[in-house]
Amino acid sequence: MNMTLGKRIAQYRKEKGLTQEALAQAMNVSAQAVSKWENDLTCPDIASLPLLSKILGVTVDELLSGKSENLPTVAMQPLENRKAIEEMMLRIVVDTADGDKVRVNLPMALIKVAIELGVEMPQVSGNSALKNIDFKQIFDLVSHGAIGNLVEVESSNGDTVRIFVE
Repeated sequence: MNMTLGKRIAQYRKEKGLTQEALAQAMNVSAQAVSKWENDLTCPDIASLPLLSKILGVTVDELLSGKSENLPTVAMQPLENRKAIEEMMLRIVVDTADGDKVRVNLPMALIKVAIELGVEMPQVSGNSALKNIDFKQIFDLVSHGAIGNLVEVESSNGDTVRIFVE
Protein backbone atom coordinates (compact mmCIF):
# COMPACT_ATOMS: atom_id res chain seq x y z
CA MET A 1 0.00 0.00 0.00
CA ASN A 2 1.31 3.46 -0.90
CA MET A 3 1.89 5.92 1.91
CA THR A 4 -0.24 9.06 1.75
CA LEU A 5 1.19 12.57 1.61
CA GLY A 6 0.06 13.16 5.18
CA LYS A 7 1.80 10.03 6.45
CA ARG A 8 5.00 11.02 4.62
CA ILE A 9 4.90 14.49 6.19
CA ALA A 10 4.49 12.91 9.63
CA GLN A 11 7.29 10.41 8.99
CA TYR A 12 9.76 13.01 7.72
CA ARG A 13 8.84 15.39 10.56
CA LYS A 14 9.50 12.68 13.16
CA GLU A 15 12.78 11.69 11.47
CA LYS A 16 13.90 15.32 11.83
CA GLY A 17 12.90 15.27 15.51
CA LEU A 18 10.32 18.03 15.03
CA THR A 19 7.02 18.38 16.83
CA GLN A 20 3.91 19.43 14.95
CA GLU A 21 4.20 22.77 16.75
CA ALA A 22 7.83 23.26 15.67
CA LEU A 23 7.00 22.43 12.06
CA ALA A 24 3.99 24.73 12.18
CA GLN A 25 6.11 27.58 13.53
CA ALA A 26 8.77 27.07 10.83
CA MET A 27 6.02 27.02 8.18
CA ASN A 28 4.17 29.98 9.68
CA VAL A 29 0.94 27.97 10.01
CA SER A 30 -0.98 26.61 12.97
CA ALA A 31 -0.23 23.28 14.62
CA GLN A 32 -3.80 22.33 13.69
CA ALA A 33 -2.93 22.84 10.02
CA VAL A 34 0.01 20.44 10.35
CA SER A 35 -2.23 17.95 12.14
CA LYS A 36 -4.77 18.16 9.32
CA TRP A 37 -2.03 17.56 6.74
CA GLU A 38 -0.73 14.53 8.62
CA ASN A 39 -4.24 13.09 8.99
CA ASP A 40 -4.96 13.64 5.28
CA LEU A 41 -7.84 16.01 6.02
CA THR A 42 -6.19 18.82 4.02
CA CYS A 43 -3.01 19.28 2.00
CA PRO A 44 -0.35 21.96 2.29
CA ASP A 45 -0.71 24.85 -0.13
CA ILE A 46 1.28 24.17 -3.29
CA ALA A 47 3.30 27.37 -2.81
CA SER A 48 4.48 26.12 0.59
CA LEU A 49 5.87 22.80 -0.71
CA PRO A 50 9.42 24.07 -1.38
CA LEU A 51 9.75 25.38 2.18
CA LEU A 52 8.13 22.26 3.65
CA SER A 53 10.44 19.96 1.72
CA LYS A 54 13.48 22.01 2.75
CA ILE A 55 12.52 21.87 6.42
CA LEU A 56 11.92 18.11 6.18
CA GLY A 57 15.17 17.55 4.28
CA VAL A 58 13.64 15.97 1.18
CA THR A 59 12.91 17.07 -2.35
CA VAL A 60 9.43 18.20 -3.36
CA ASP A 61 9.29 15.13 -5.62
CA GLU A 62 10.13 12.85 -2.70
CA LEU A 63 7.58 14.58 -0.51
CA LEU A 64 4.82 14.16 -3.09
CA SER A 65 5.68 10.76 -4.51
CA GLY A 66 7.50 9.05 -1.68
CA LYS A 67 10.25 8.09 -4.10
CA SER A 68 13.69 9.27 -3.10
CA GLU A 69 16.23 10.51 -5.58
CA ASN A 70 18.45 7.51 -6.07
CA LEU A 71 21.94 8.86 -5.91
CA PRO A 72 24.51 6.32 -6.89
CA THR A 73 26.53 5.07 -3.95
CA VAL A 74 30.29 4.97 -4.18
CA ALA A 75 31.55 1.70 -5.55
CA MET A 76 34.92 0.45 -6.68
CA GLN A 77 34.53 -1.31 -9.98
CA PRO A 78 36.79 -4.25 -10.73
CA LEU A 79 38.97 -3.71 -13.80
CA GLU A 80 36.86 -6.02 -15.98
CA ASN A 81 33.63 -4.08 -15.19
CA ARG A 82 34.94 -0.55 -15.69
CA LYS A 83 33.65 1.71 -18.42
CA ALA A 84 36.10 3.54 -20.61
CA ILE A 85 36.83 7.06 -19.35
CA GLU A 86 35.35 8.40 -22.62
CA GLU A 87 31.97 6.90 -21.66
CA MET A 88 31.83 8.44 -18.18
CA MET A 89 30.31 11.71 -16.96
CA LEU A 90 31.16 13.81 -13.90
CA ARG A 91 28.09 15.56 -12.51
CA ILE A 92 28.16 18.44 -10.06
CA VAL A 93 24.91 19.54 -8.43
CA VAL A 94 24.75 22.72 -6.36
CA ASP A 95 21.53 23.81 -4.62
CA THR A 96 21.82 27.02 -2.64
CA ALA A 97 19.70 28.06 0.30
CA ASP A 98 18.62 31.04 -1.81
CA GLY A 99 17.03 28.68 -4.34
CA ASP A 100 19.74 28.80 -7.00
CA LYS A 101 20.34 25.49 -8.78
CA VAL A 102 23.51 24.77 -10.71
CA ARG A 103 24.00 21.59 -12.74
CA VAL A 104 27.37 20.89 -14.35
CA ASN A 105 27.91 17.81 -16.53
CA LEU A 106 31.49 17.24 -17.63
CA PRO A 107 32.63 14.31 -19.73
CA MET A 108 35.53 12.59 -17.98
CA ALA A 109 37.41 12.69 -21.30
CA LEU A 110 37.31 16.51 -21.14
CA ILE A 111 38.64 16.45 -17.59
CA LYS A 112 41.44 14.10 -18.67
CA VAL A 113 42.49 16.44 -21.50
CA ALA A 114 42.28 19.51 -19.26
CA ILE A 115 44.48 17.86 -16.63
CA GLU A 116 47.00 16.81 -19.26
CA LEU A 117 47.13 20.38 -20.63
CA GLY A 118 47.32 21.92 -17.15
CA VAL A 119 44.07 23.84 -17.65
CA GLU A 120 42.13 24.82 -14.53
CA MET A 121 38.40 24.01 -14.66
CA PRO A 122 37.23 27.52 -13.63
CA GLN A 123 38.99 28.76 -16.79
CA VAL A 124 36.97 26.26 -18.87
CA SER A 125 33.61 26.79 -17.21
CA GLY A 126 33.91 30.42 -16.12
CA ASN A 127 32.48 29.31 -12.75
CA SER A 128 34.61 30.29 -9.75
CA ALA A 129 32.67 27.83 -7.56
CA LEU A 130 34.65 25.05 -9.24
CA LYS A 131 38.03 26.46 -8.15
CA ASN A 132 38.18 24.41 -4.93
CA ILE A 133 37.42 21.09 -6.60
CA ASP A 134 40.50 18.97 -7.18
CA PHE A 135 39.62 17.49 -10.56
CA LYS A 136 42.92 15.60 -10.78
CA GLN A 137 42.13 13.78 -7.56
CA ILE A 138 38.62 12.98 -8.78
CA PHE A 139 40.04 11.76 -12.09
CA ASP A 140 42.55 9.55 -10.24
CA LEU A 141 39.73 8.04 -8.15
CA VAL A 142 37.65 7.35 -11.25
CA SER A 143 40.57 5.90 -13.20
CA HIS A 144 41.11 3.48 -10.31
CA GLY A 145 37.48 2.33 -10.50
CA ALA A 146 35.52 4.65 -8.20
CA ILE A 147 32.04 5.52 -9.44
CA GLY A 148 28.93 6.90 -7.80
CA ASN A 149 28.36 9.66 -5.26
CA LEU A 150 31.91 10.83 -4.46
CA VAL A 151 31.18 13.99 -2.46
CA GLU A 152 28.10 15.32 -0.70
CA VAL A 153 28.33 18.43 1.45
CA GLU A 154 25.61 20.43 3.15
CA SER A 155 26.80 23.74 4.57
CA SER A 156 25.44 25.32 7.73
CA ASN A 157 23.61 27.93 5.64
CA GLY A 158 21.70 25.24 3.72
CA ASP A 159 23.75 25.04 0.51
CA THR A 160 24.33 21.52 -0.82
CA VAL A 161 26.95 20.27 -3.24
CA ARG A 162 27.04 16.78 -4.72
CA ILE A 163 29.69 15.38 -7.02
CA PHE A 164 29.13 12.01 -8.65
CA VAL A 165 30.38 10.00 -11.57
CA GLU A 166 28.28 7.85 -13.87
